[in-house]
Amino acid sequence: MIATLPIHFSTFEQVLFSQGTTTRLLMACAMGGIVGMEREWRHKASGLRTNMLLCMGCAFFTVLSGVLAGPGVTDKSRVASNIVQGIGFLGAGLILHTRNRTLGMTSAATVFVVASIGMACGAGLYIEALLATLIVFFALRFIGLLESRSKWKSYVMVYEVRGSDETTMFADILTVLDRWHIRLNIAERDTVGALSRVTFTVSTSSARHKELLAQLIACDATDKVTAFRDDQED
Repeated sequence: MIATLPIHFSTFEQVLFSQGTTTRLLMACAMGGIVGMEREWRHKASGLRTNMLLCMGCAFFTVLSGVLAGPGVTDKSRVASNIVQGIGFLGAGLILHTRNRTLGMTSAATVFVVASIGMACGAGLYIEALLATLIVFFALRFIGLLESRSKWKSYVMVYEVRGSDETTMFADILTVLDRWHIRLNIAERDTVGALSRVTFTVSTSSARHKELLAQLIACDATDKVTAFRDDQED
């Protein structure tokens, strides 16, 4: 006895179905790719391929939700409704909690929005999906740049200080940080020959970063001071 599947589609029905589905899946890949390129440019874990596959998968689930439900079922959103729950688990995996920082919030939010864009493409709402994609791209690309240049937004920078006298160098660093009421959070500390190197992170505004860097460079015991943005920041 051969078991029959509850749902069967003929070859002709599959061809007709694929004609309407192809455009929706390609649109989902394009919309997810636009957001993914911005994430890839910032070297984030959820990059181009991740956002493309995520957006297309959500679009495909949305299309299949109505098809697999069958003509006799009034509620055709059961499969699509579970997308939100699945994306919640995926987004939670992107969030990292450390002792004094929370990383990955923007990446998790981006994944959530890309899923909704994929669902819009799966429903055939191309104009709405394109509008949402442009808004997300603008928010990620330009709002973040505006925040980093504003005086009220705090962001993390990594400072690397080198000097030949380790004791005096640390004393100068602590003097500068105490002046700004900033706690020294050492990330790395090593010694190569007669040269000592310490790396620490500071979270403050753009104006304070500039003044802090200038004061560290002006110290007598610091031979070289460099500062750069933290790659883990969203």
